[in-house]
Amino acid sequence: MTLLKTTEMNMVEVNLVEAVNRALSWELEHDHEVLLLGEDIGVNGGVFRATDGLQSRYGSERVIDTPLAETLIAGMSIGLAVQGLKPVAEIQFMGFIYSALENILNHASRMRNRTRGRLTCPMVLRAPYGGGIHAPEHHSESTEAIFAHIPGLRVVIPSSPGRAYGLLLAAIRDPDPVVFLEPKRIYRLQKERLNDKGEALPLDVCFTLRDGEDITLVSWGAMLVETLQAAEELAHLGVAAEVIDVASIKPLDMKTILTSVEKTGRCIIIHEAARTGGVGAEISAQLAEYALTSLLAPVQRVTGYDTVMPLYRLENYYMPTVKQIVTAATKALEYA
Repeated sequence: MTLLKTTEMNMVEVNLVEAVNRALSWELEHDHEVLLLGEDIGVNGGVFRATDGLQSRYGSERVIDTPLAETLIAGMSIGLAVQGLKPVAEIQFMGFIYSALENILNHASRMRNRTRGRLTCPMVLRAPYGGGIHAPEHHSESTEAIFAHIPGLRVVIPSSPGRAYGLLLAAIRDPDPVVFLEPKRIYRLQKERLNDKGEALPLDVCFTLRDGEDITLVSWGAMLVETLQAAEELAHLGVAAEVIDVASIKPLDMKTILTSVEKTGRCIIIHEAARTGGVGAEISAQLAEYALTSLLAPVQRVTGYDTVMPLYRLENYYMPTVKQIVTAATKALEYA
């Protein structure tokens, strides 16, 4: 009875951004080596309020407002991390992250190798990413493939409140640098009951959200919304679609994807990022390399375009749609 009451006390209903806040708060409370830094994250609680209330609870020495200087934020985080702390840095929008690339690519990702394991770099770089909120230029980027190409980095993208909570906890506890991209289009889209007791989810694995035997739909981040809707539409057509949330795009859990495609024989990969050189291309290449004899139809990609994300009047033309996913799946199913 006591255990049941304790579990019920920990249950909360939260959206994705609130789940991020809960995960950060848990780690700040239970690990005094964790600290947060970023632009406007303290007094204002962040541009999306992901850190709302944390500075008043844990103090300005652990939740630190920085200057508007992404290079400084990344460099300071590396220095703190190699000295034994666990910084969680926020970049306000992914489009502002490029100033931090020099530090992340040349130093954070190489620290373990450079020092032959003597030093690690246990830092997390958080950033809201993706389109769909009618934001101006530089506020709607989906350039996760840049980071996925870099050895020494983990790249994690949650698609639900529960996975945001569990994966962020795991990222903070990981001894190596993690780029944690939060799909802001779904920050407040839905709520989910969450057991707020500090249980992490595994990194480097995919999550199968829906079982099916006819076709595999692979996606991550906010595009899981449209992907699951497409799977539902396909079900009405008598097609059982398996839906896989990649979640950790680096390292990539191809075993789960290959197992699914060996079962279904068909695969559609859906992502919001530009088509050329995207993570979908890597998944497609590995399917061709390791699952060619299982494929009953060519692998297809439903993606964004090779253009800068347009301003809001054209944004809906850029974003992949449920109709496009269903059309691609129908085409794949036409192969004998």
